[in-house]
Amino acid sequence: VQLVESGGGLVQPGGSLRLSCAASGFTFSSYVMRWYRQAPEKERELVAVIATSGGSAYIRDSVKGRFTISRDNAKNMVYLQMNSLKPEDTAMYYCNAPIGAVGYWGQGTQVTVSS
Repeated sequence: VQLVESGGGLVQPGGSLRLSCAASGFTFSSYVMRWYRQAPEKERELVAVIATSGGSAYIRDSVKGRFTISRDNAKNMVYLQMNSLKPEDTAMYYCNAPIGAVGYWGQGTQVTVSS
């Protein structure tokens, strides 16, 4: 199993980023997929979950209306579109596949929202 995130970067408040996660090594379409984030000195938190069919199963309250999770089962990709970014969205963002007892994680992609 391999998960590779990309798309992070430095963006000004109010800006947008689209994170991507390329998945391989498992039957991607059979699993829900998750995005987490972890800010410095804070616990990792769940941001969004997408069902196998592509419906959004969960969006964190603090990002509702600003973030959208999506997936392309033909390409084994999951995305996180982030709009109206705020400084408090600054964190390392991780893709997660809940396979087995502990799941699998990517290496993360850094998102920094700052003027």
